[in-house]
Amino acid sequence: MIPVLFHLGPLTVYSYGLMMALGFLAADYVIRLECVRRGLDPEYSSSIVIAAAVMGLIGSRLYAILDDLPTYLADPKTMIFSGSGFVFYGGMIGGLLGAYLVSRWYRIGLGVTMDMCAPALAIGQALGRIGCQLSGDGDWGLPSTLPWAMSYPKAIVGWTPETVLKLGDHYQLVPACSSLADCLNIRVHPAPVYETILYVGVFIILWSMRKTSHPAGRIMYWYLLLGGAARFMVEFVRVNPRVFYMLSEAQLIALAMMIIGAIALITTWGKGQAVTGQQPGEKDRRPAMKAARA
Repeated sequence: MIPVLFHLGPLTVYSYGLMMALGFLAADYVIRLECVRRGLDPEYSSSIVIAAAVMGLIGSRLYAILDDLPTYLADPKTMIFSGSGFVFYGGMIGGLLGAYLVSRWYRIGLGVTMDMCAPALAIGQALGRIGCQLSGDGDWGLPSTLPWAMSYPKAIVGWTPETVLKLGDHYQLVPACSSLADCLNIRVHPAPVYETILYVGVFIILWSMRKTSHPAGRIMYWYLLLGGAARFMVEFVRVNPRVFYMLSEAQLIALAMMIIGAIALITTWGKGQAVTGQQPGEKDRRPAMKAARA
């Protein structure tokens, strides 16, 4: 674990921030390849990623703050200067909103845009979870005796009785150790590693679908189903409060993603349509885009 890579004067460069940046670069590359294949201006990918990055970071931080408001109010500077406290679901909502606004500006079909973004989201998530693993931002799992279980003594959020938790008799989170010394003997599920593996798998599946004939939006529907399923499974070993029986808040959101994705897939099933080219409205915009570059 390397939570902090180096310092540049007052600026601290975090490993999580580096992996987040790499995630955005990978997403840009994936979307750019799709733009070229679909005959769209490759600059569209950069516009999407920049808008999604800005809106995603804002949404991610806002979600984290609202989800744990008392903690942030006790130390307000952490709202901006903390190396942790980013929540994927907030980032996904903000990022998709940013992509939607860009698609409206360029007059490119939203379904086509979402299909290009779906694999990018998956690979971005995979790289982001590597950042969680390197920084130890609290995304680890419950205590485990599995051979690959590990501890996070250099975690950016601390490896203490307040952060090393287990499920109590009634599925509430309780300390898994009573002192700092005891915590060093605890091993937990490396949940970020699990998620990285699963999201790489989701990316491979979605990437393989891009050349098939399907209604616009189908790849994003599959992302909602598969990405939601991946998070739903990992949450069973994650250190997150259970809010509804054995389910965490993230699991409820993941379940909603899966239901929405499944319903969308069922309702569009059999409506084959080649989406390897442009959608209505794209043809009018592209000459303006080329003229602007000229």
